[in-house]
Amino acid sequence: MIESIRNALRIKNIVFDEEITDLIEACKLDLSISGVKIIDDTDPLIKQAVKTYVKANFGLDNKDGEKYMESYEAIKRHLALCGDYNVEPIEVIVLPEEGV
Repeated sequence: MIESIRNALRIKNIVFDEEITDLIEACKLDLSISGVKIIDDTDPLIKQAVKTYVKANFGLDNKDGEKYMESYEAIKRHLALCGDYNVEPIEVIVLPEEGV
């Protein structure tokens, strides 16, 4: 996911990877605290939430940070309210058939 975030920030080098990684993890924790139970790095909505969160919080002179944070909060609300994201994943246990 970090490469995708770097591209969204238009950063080509790895100099800021530690800061970006911290922001990715902070976003996932914030989503979790807000009731999002299924956080899959390959899910397009989760990826967009993370990109928006990082764009809101990356860098010192971020004049668009407030705009991105409002967008992130809207995505987070939708994810937290959606049944596809706010229920614990069910683990399916397959029992062996009798006589096998």
